[in-house]
Amino acid sequence: MKLAFLGLGVMGYPMAGHLVAAGHHVSVWNRTGEKATAWAGDYAGQAADTIAEAVAGADAVMMCVGDSPDVLDVAGEAIANMSAETLLIDHTTASAECAREVYAMSKDKDIGFLDAPISGGEAGAVNGQLTIMCGGDESVYKRAVPLMQPYAKATTLMGESGAGQLTKMVNQICIAGILQGLSEGVNFAQRAGLDVPLVVEAIGKGAAQSWQMLNRAETMAKGEYEFGFAVNWMRKDLGIAIRAGEAIGADLTLTKQVDGYYAEVQEMGGERWDTSSLLKRLT
Repeated sequence: MKLAFLGLGVMGYPMAGHLVAAGHHVSVWNRTGEKATAWAGDYAGQAADTIAEAVAGADAVMMCVGDSPDVLDVAGEAIANMSAETLLIDHTTASAECAREVYAMSKDKDIGFLDAPISGGEAGAVNGQLTIMCGGDESVYKRAVPLMQPYAKATTLMGESGAGQLTKMVNQICIAGILQGLSEGVNFAQRAGLDVPLVVEAIGKGAAQSWQMLNRAETMAKGEYEFGFAVNWMRKDLGIAIRAGEAIGADLTLTKQVDGYYAEVQEMGGERWDTSSLLKRLT
C-alpha cells in the first residue's frame, strides 16, 4: 500500500522503517527536513518537503508528533490533503479531547480516524514490539490493524474515539507509581549494602516483579539513564492525565507527587534522562 508517516522522532523513525520492511511504499515528513532525508537514505523510502506532498495519494497516514497542539496542526493539514475513505492513525500521546476533535474533522471528509497511542519505548519501536491502545470506530480499527502489525506486539480497540488516549493515561499513571516504588527499593538496597542484581534475581520472580524491575533496576543502580523515553515527555503525559483526572474527579494523589519528583529531576539537568531517573533524587 501507499502510506505516509508524519513525525520521525525516537518512536516514529523506526516505526516508519518497519512499514517499508513490510513491503509498503512509504513517504515521510518531519518538521526538521534533514531527518526525513536521513530516514529515506536509511530505509529506501521517500522524503517529502511538506505534509501535503507526503500524504498525496496515500491509502493511509500514520503520525507520531509531540503534543495535542501539534496533532491538531499536523492532522488538520493532512486531512485537508487526504482522499475520502482513506485512514488517519495517530500514534501521538495527546488528550482525549484532541482525539475527538480530529475524529470529527476526519468524519467530515469521510476519512477513518483512530487515536492509537503506543507503549513500549524506543526499544519497542526499534524491535516492532509496541502495545497500541486504540479509540475509534470498529470498522476503522479492523482496517488499521494489518497496517500497524509491522511495529505492534498487541493492538486493542478500547472504545469510541478518545478511549485509546484515556487508556494511555492509565498506562502512564501506573508506570509513574511503579518507577517511584522501584527507585525507593533500589536506593534502600544500595544503602543496606545489598547486591542489586541479586536482589532483582530473588524478588523478580515473585509478587514485586514488573517490566521496569527486570529491565531497569540494574541500569538504575549503575546510574544509566539513556533509554529513549525522556523525563520531559513523561511530564507532558502525566500533565495530560492529571488534567483529565481533575475533570472526572479521579484521585491522582500519587501521580501528582511523582510528577513533582520528575520536576526535581528536570531541575537537576535530567530533562532528557529516561523515566527511571527518579532514583537520582535519592542518591
